[in-house]
Amino acid sequence: MNHSLLPLFASTVLAVGSVALGVVARAQSPMPARPTSEMQAVLDELAALGGKPIATLTAKEARKQPTPADAVAKLMKKAKIKPEKVADIDNRDIDGPGGDIKIRVYTPKGDGPFPVIVYYHGGGFVIADLDVYDATPRALCNAVGAVVVSSHYRQGPEHKFPAAHDDALAAYQWTLKNAAKIKGDATRVAVVGESAGGNLAAYVSIQARDRKLPLPIYQVLVYPVTDSDMTTASYVENANAKPLNKPIMAWFFENAATPADAKDPRLAPLRADLAGLPPTTVITAQIDPLRSEGEAFAKKLTAAGVKVDYRNFNGVTHEFFGMGAVVPEAKEALDLAASDLKTAFATKVVGQ
Repeated sequence: MNHSLLPLFASTVLAVGSVALGVVARAQSPMPARPTSEMQAVLDELAALGGKPIATLTAKEARKQPTPADAVAKLMKKAKIKPEKVADIDNRDIDGPGGDIKIRVYTPKGDGPFPVIVYYHGGGFVIADLDVYDATPRALCNAVGAVVVSSHYRQGPEHKFPAAHDDALAAYQWTLKNAAKIKGDATRVAVVGESAGGNLAAYVSIQARDRKLPLPIYQVLVYPVTDSDMTTASYVENANAKPLNKPIMAWFFENAATPADAKDPRLAPLRADLAGLPPTTVITAQIDPLRSEGEAFAKKLTAAGVKVDYRNFNGVTHEFFGMGAVVPEAKEALDLAASDLKTAFATKVVGQ
């Protein structure tokens, strides 16, 4: 692995083969938390798929590796559980600043107009796509009764920062303009994102505020990337966690951005002005290097006067949110997000 980007992470120095990094290398790391039995079953299934360590691969190779979603699909097949059905799913290409952006529109049964969720998937700004993150939009569509516009975006290293952010904003603006054409209500639009997608969702809200665009009614940020500091408590605790750990995050940043981008508030929104943003749900996972920065972001939002519903789920890892079919905590987290979104949408009466 090329560690040329590691100055990005302040005093952090990646020590290959070591358990800890930089100034914490001499300290005793806390014992990592144990996954629940259901979460462990997913991790075991993922290991059985035989994927190679992401941090040792090129981006093109990494995109071909088995994913946690593949592991969940295997468990669902064994248990004879079928994916959630949605009334209608439509794949489209929309205009973006760097070419076409692929979106997938999930529509509930009925004539609408429905509230709309613009959803951004994870993958460290480098890997994954609309197929890998298909479960969450399906679940949100059904649980909230909303049209879900799941948006892809350009990824590094072919298209480095801020390409993904530019595409995310373009997808939001397209949704506002075209909501009525997809049975949606342009006055009731929320943003939701997981991991890197949580970063993009927060960015869209900040840009909407700054550019005087219609502000999202609500935002749900699931274990969002909010900073480039890899010395936090959760990074130390989960340095070798699965499926996300410290070396993988270093690899993501190395492929997605340049060292000069490390503290850019678009990539590290924990460093941004958060006043005036929409009410927010922040969800984190105990066994996740991103837990600390997600919690810190929730606290900074609250300090900025934003109404926040923060919840950390114990015994689960990064990527758990879309695993509601096999992990009870994922279903609980999805229900929490859906309830908050439905409450937010209900404050705006259709036609007003």
